[in-house]
Amino acid sequence: MTNTAEYLSRSRLFRRLRSGTHGHLVELYAARLVEVGLSRHGTWRSLNVVGNLLAWMTSHRTKLRSLDERMVERYLRHQGAKRTIQFDDRAALKRWLLTLRAVGTIAPAPVPMNTPLQQIFAEFGDYLRSERGLTVKTIAHHQPTIRRFLFEVCPGGVSDLGKINQDEVIRYVECHAQDASPKSAKLMCWSLRAFLRYLHHAGLNPHALAGCVPSIRQWNLVGLPTFLSAAQVQKVLDSCDRASAVGRRDFAILLMLSKLGLRADEVATLTLDDIDWRAGEMLIRSKGRQRARMPIASDVGAGIAAYLQDGRPKSPCRQLFLRSLAPHTGFSSASAITMIAKTALKRAGIQGYAHQGAHIFRHSLATELLRSSATLSEIGQLLRHKNQDTTRIYAKVDIEALRTLSLPWPGGEQ
Repeated sequence: MTNTAEYLSRSRLFRRLRSGTHGHLVELYAARLVEVGLSRHGTWRSLNVVGNLLAWMTSHRTKLRSLDERMVERYLRHQGAKRTIQFDDRAALKRWLLTLRAVGTIAPAPVPMNTPLQQIFAEFGDYLRSERGLTVKTIAHHQPTIRRFLFEVCPGGVSDLGKINQDEVIRYVECHAQDASPKSAKLMCWSLRAFLRYLHHAGLNPHALAGCVPSIRQWNLVGLPTFLSAAQVQKVLDSCDRASAVGRRDFAILLMLSKLGLRADEVATLTLDDIDWRAGEMLIRSKGRQRARMPIASDVGAGIAAYLQDGRPKSPCRQLFLRSLAPHTGFSSASAITMIAKTALKRAGIQGYAHQGAHIFRHSLATELLRSSATLSEIGQLLRHKNQDTTRIYAKVDIEALRTLSLPWPGGEQ
């Protein structure tokens, strides 16, 4: 059970709100908080803020269906006269609005009018999808870089796009290349090249400026992946309370992460229809809209079956893994899987690693396979790496294996 779920099971505040007029909506909101993985204090604060808002609306004889962003601002101004409004208060109320809109309790959010710059971003996103085959999530990662670039280079807005020149591009890259890591700098340059290529393609700038973006030097394969030993992985699996429904769910999820090397988002998006029990295979939706079929190892299959038979709540939702609190819906993002992994690592007493999420199990599987004499090609095929460099990094982690391949030192013991 996560910290959030454990707090809710004991919280008098939650029980009081759940027994009120809008109890079923409070339960939906609590389920969203569990998915986000807030701390106990964050969960209490969120429920308290929503409870105070509902009390304020009742005192003003305002129906819940009238709630929108403007009314939230009125409430916050009222509260601000008595105390300081924290950022977390706004975040809590934003989640409350999202919860109410998800079930149609309040009107949808008003659609903002697109500014010329927003239109450019929308068209740039369409360009990346059609020309480069990028997903919506990947495209979103590039937008902050472009916003910052335009803020500095195009103070006049869209009207200045055609005035961007080579000197401005080079000066911008030189100015920001050392703002973060070499990897971040390379991603910045990739984003700029893609955007400048789009501007020329769309006729918004007469110059083909993509080629003038400087390259960022970076030693390949510098970092070492963080990994756990086989004994540590087993310790994490053993920490799950398989006598409980949540424990059986988390055990099955951790098996998929550690035995199949699945990414968090691949586990979160699995559906009941993706599993072919007769063929012993499952369909995996990978990065970049790729799909792959993977064999189901016997221990993984047994873990999934145990969860389905005695752990998965009854629900019309077709996602394989469901939230433990009602409404029993699937996880909306990979963050819930990451939180389950982090909680399990903490429960097993495994700390001090650079990566404390789901991906450490993927690294661990690759390292263990390498030590078991699997080839880098076989590891890359299992983990579905598109780039061989991604797999080659694991060749650096097994120092003991490298020692067995080293030549005797001249003059040393033979």
